[in-house]
Amino acid sequence: MNIKSNEKKENSTYELVIEVGAAEFQAAIDKVYNRQKKSINVPGFRKGKAPRKMVEKMYGAEIFFEDAISLAYPDAYEAALKEAGVDPVAYPQLEVLDVSADGFTFKATVTVKPEASIKDYKGLSVARPDVKVSAADIKGELKPYIDRASRLVSVERKAKKGDTAVIDFEGFKDGVPFQGGKGENYSLELGSGSFVPGFEDQVIGMKAGEEKELDITFPEDYAPELAGAQVVFKVKVHEVKEKQEPELDDEFAKDVSEFETLDEFKKDLGEKLKARRQEQADREFETAVIDALIEKLECDVPQAMVDYQADKMLDDYANRVQSQGIKFEDYLRMMGMSMDDMREQSKTAAARTVRSDLALEAVAAAEGIEVSDAAVDEEIARLAEQYKMEEDKVRSIVNVDDIRRDLTMRGALDLVKSSAKKTAKKAAKKAEEDGEEKAAPRKKAAPKAKKAEE
Repeated sequence: MNIKSNEKKENSTYELVIEVGAAEFQAAIDKVYNRQKKSINVPGFRKGKAPRKMVEKMYGAEIFFEDAISLAYPDAYEAALKEAGVDPVAYPQLEVLDVSADGFTFKATVTVKPEASIKDYKGLSVARPDVKVSAADIKGELKPYIDRASRLVSVERKAKKGDTAVIDFEGFKDGVPFQGGKGENYSLELGSGSFVPGFEDQVIGMKAGEEKELDITFPEDYAPELAGAQVVFKVKVHEVKEKQEPELDDEFAKDVSEFETLDEFKKDLGEKLKARRQEQADREFETAVIDALIEKLECDVPQAMVDYQADKMLDDYANRVQSQGIKFEDYLRMMGMSMDDMREQSKTAAARTVRSDLALEAVAAAEGIEVSDAAVDEEIARLAEQYKMEEDKVRSIVNVDDIRRDLTMRGALDLVKSSAKKTAKKAAKKAEEDGEEKAAPRKKAAPKAKKAEE
């Protein structure tokens, strides 16, 4: 392999002209010939026994060129990148310039990471909402436990919304029963919306032992054979049951949790809910910080870099789908989409990922953030603990340089986030002070403070 030229071009690209000599090319041709000879017929020779020179004489010397180029160029390309010190960030554009028995020359247009700079990345104005949990929120957290501990009790009264009616029913279209329209001793929770619209509303008010005919019109988007049809359901109510909720006391807490008192149980529910909301708020805050940081980035991002990231994201998504036992081609068919549609949809997220990575790398460079070997070892130990693996096994799977890069980016993001938090709080405080000092426009100042807090 020989680099004939190495020229930096516009839009963060390098143009390498790479020459593969006769020895390398002939070795590749030999490999191609040995792979293909079993399927080659030459008169006077048994199938697969004709010498290479006889095959080339009969079919032309160029018969193996194309496959030999495909076999030889990847190693030549990688060697050229290493020699030239070029680090690609996207797929190359390759063009064969000339080829003969003495070798071939090809041009590789390589996209590299663009020069990026960033200013004013500290003190970003990114608001963050306060995470609160109200008594009503805790009541909502209790509801599933209350529902599970509730019981249905027969009542001698008319059914109302929230009751469960035990019914027989049969549907008729034009006086003829239709398939799937019959049930016996069916427990129907009134107001659940589990039956066709209008059905449950007409059962409300019925008592045990009562029979009634319900006029129902099926929705237009129902099953084709019943869409928009007017039918009659004959319904008989056997029993009406109401839900009796448990007394909310310490005994209830003991029955449904590991706590001895209701107060302890409610406190735990509140703390867990607050933790979930805090995690969500943290994620939203981080997203907002990154969005604000991207706005500060000064960089011309090559489209090839975005396209490459979109392909990576699409490959990851396809692997996740296929890990669930679904062929990605079948998934695309079910979604009514093509691979090109999915790739195009990925480009917006890919562009954001590329720009956020470039921004964080620029911050890390500006701040001189470096990750020690000890920090890398600690991260590998954490991964080993998380995935219940030996550390040596983790090292054999992951790339240490990738771990170092991820930790560097994380350090840069933490720096930007920590300064943005302080700015957001100061902005909220200042808005509140403005509202207090200016008595006349107080109603206008209050929303500003609220917006900053959020």
